[in-house]
Amino acid sequence: MKRTIRTAVLTAGALIAALGLPAGTAQADTPAPRTDLRVLVVSDGGPATAAIAAELDTAGTPYTEVDLTRAGRPTIDAAFLADTVDGRPRAKYQAVVLPNDNPFPAGSSEMTALASYERTYGIPQVDAYTYARPAVGLQYFAAGGYGGSLDGVQATVTAAGRGGPFGYLDGSVPFEDNSPTVGESYAYLAAPAPGADFTTYVDAPIPGTPRRGSLVGEYRHDGRRELVVTFVYNRHQQQFRLLARGIVEWMTGGVHLGSTRNHFAVHVDDVFAADDRWDTVLNCTPGDVDCANGAGTPNPIRMTAADADHAIDWQNRRGFTLDMAYNGAGSLDQREDNNGADPLADKLIAERNRFRWINHTYTHAYLGCEQDTSVVPWRCATNPGGSTKWVSRTAISDEIALNRVWGQTSGLPLENDELVTGEHSGMAVLPQQPQDNPNLAPALADNGVAWLASDNSRDPEQRLVGQASTVARHPMNIFYNAGRAAEQVDEYNWIYTRRSQGGSGICEDLAHTTTCLPAPLDTATGYAGHIVPQEIRTALGHILAGDLKPHFIHQSNLAEERIAYPVLDGVLDTYTALFADNTPLVNLRMKDIGRELQRRAAWKEAVRTGQAAAYRIGNTVTVQAPSGLQVTATLPDGTRLGDEAFGSAYAGRVSGWTASAGTPLAFTLPQAAQAEQAGATATAVAPVAPATVPAPRTHLPEAVRERGSEALRG
Repeated sequence: MKRTIRTAVLTAGALIAALGLPAGTAQADTPAPRTDLRVLVVSDGGPATAAIAAELDTAGTPYTEVDLTRAGRPTIDAAFLADTVDGRPRAKYQAVVLPNDNPFPAGSSEMTALASYERTYGIPQVDAYTYARPAVGLQYFAAGGYGGSLDGVQATVTAAGRGGPFGYLDGSVPFEDNSPTVGESYAYLAAPAPGADFTTYVDAPIPGTPRRGSLVGEYRHDGRRELVVTFVYNRHQQQFRLLARGIVEWMTGGVHLGSTRNHFAVHVDDVFAADDRWDTVLNCTPGDVDCANGAGTPNPIRMTAADADHAIDWQNRRGFTLDMAYNGAGSLDQREDNNGADPLADKLIAERNRFRWINHTYTHAYLGCEQDTSVVPWRCATNPGGSTKWVSRTAISDEIALNRVWGQTSGLPLENDELVTGEHSGMAVLPQQPQDNPNLAPALADNGVAWLASDNSRDPEQRLVGQASTVARHPMNIFYNAGRAAEQVDEYNWIYTRRSQGGSGICEDLAHTTTCLPAPLDTATGYAGHIVPQEIRTALGHILAGDLKPHFIHQSNLAEERIAYPVLDGVLDTYTALFADNTPLVNLRMKDIGRELQRRAAWKEAVRTGQAAAYRIGNTVTVQAPSGLQVTATLPDGTRLGDEAFGSAYAGRVSGWTASAGTPLAFTLPQAAQAEQAGATATAVAPVAPATVPAPRTHLPEAVRERGSEALRG
């Protein structure tokens, strides 16, 4: 008969049995156990445990890793797992992650210690990747199940999964199939074993049959709970990224330090200005620095008033706000050349409150070294003594201030402490300019700039430039100098094909970072057929990985054929199809992203150094952290901090930030969370040494093991 212990409140008698204490004295003398909010990750060097550890890192959830492959590692025994603090039994870990259900040698005392610990304290165990058989509550996969590739398969979150730890998903869990020549996934599918207390959370069709088999499920046995995962993955693959939150929520019971939300922001650079156009014959951009000796005739791309209307309509339809990084001189030039007329500026200024606005400097001037464009690639101009000629502090300050004044005069709702410099200039760019312009930081201070955009492809970590903090932005691979799909594909072919195929050969020279196309894309079909799906995957990968950083495109991509929209629509449509309404995309402006990055960095450092920690006793979670540190946690809905409700709702839980005053923070969980925790704790039984489990084969090529879909991108 299956045990159903999901809702019963743990009685005093059950607690006595769970702790293995003598009846008659424990009720009066033994306090309720304390569980530290820290996860134990036992690693074998494989991609599955590394992926779960990466998810904990991203959220800022404390964990201890024991690497089974390292000499001198600690022994996992009773003392390693539990002790007593102030007379109270303490479980040092709220959950255990293993590479499989038993990665130790036969008869291992370490697995026996873990099993006993899990029974005693009701600690859940995640089997990061194992194969289907009765030992994990499933039938043998070879008996009517399946073992093989799941590339391109649509897995599904079951009703139990949606009502449980995976309730933030709408139901579909697509497995990647990014390459026809590379196997990207491997899985075992099987039904629960007869008589097993097994609940399937995610399943997939068993090929050639009308049946479905479990991919993720909960197995309750011998007073223990295991989350049994029977597909291999790495941290980058979409199928893992979709399920990662649920794995953490299952093993922590939705009570843990750290938090994540899914973010997406899109900056549109060069608004009001015009962007030079790629020349498909010269393979460069006339008017820009990549055309030697001023070759070619500039043919700029600029939005129209109709394009602005389309952007407004798109925002209204999608419920998504774009950030417009503007250059005021672009409108001035347009009016001078057209008898004072600039319908685009008139439209955008009239509808200014529909967008967010960011200062992108007045003329989009390069603010690093003075550029010598007589050669390709350009180089920094030098003084007679050989020192670098730098753009002056005054020139930088004028670019910032003039654009701010133009924006304020036009009534744009600005945040004056945000800045995007033209081409992210002023900051170091290799190989020409290996250091920041020394005049940049003083000019930023002169203008009160606190948040400075940087290019994530060359400056990914948040850092200080004087007193300003950088906010790295992801460049979308939709080129600034393309307003039409054929131009985009032609330039893409130039960059990503070999010299022997008519390309630039950059992909050959930088083979460690860039993959050459096997053949040039068709200019008629290559954009929709190759580039758009790839850019959707890349942006969605950032979102699912908990990456807060904004993406950026250019106004040219909203003009003419409006080639940015298929990518943006693809990202939003895919996200909406995958996630439930309780897990919306978060769209923040640049300074708010910057603050969030700062808080997360400080929190992760405090967790890493042991300055921030927490424990749970009954329905109280106590957090200890240094004064002034912003503390973040994910807790059940209805949790209170003092007399106030904590956090805001997201993905079926509440999460948020609260400042520490240096004294312990006490969170009170709702009674339902206490009942849930109690129901997860089974009474103790005699320890049984589990059988040794040979680790299943990884079945992933090395590139996919390490990098997932990133290894397959062009």
